[in-house]
Amino acid sequence: MIGRMFLLPIILSLLWYLFLTMNGYSLKQGQKGFYWIFGLCLGLIGFFALMIELTQPG
Repeated sequence: MIGRMFLLPIILSLLWYLFLTMNGYSLKQGQKGFYWIFGLCLGLIGFFALMIELTQPG
């Protein structure tokens, strides 16, 4: 599962891009959304990586 987590920000960014273009917004107007997507995804991946590391048997 953790090996495919890199797809999460790509998919969410694509969906955000489609939302922006379908509603007539520019990429510059939606730039903050991309920052949020990448920040939250990196935090989520970091959390899972930490949990895997902490729960590995001795």
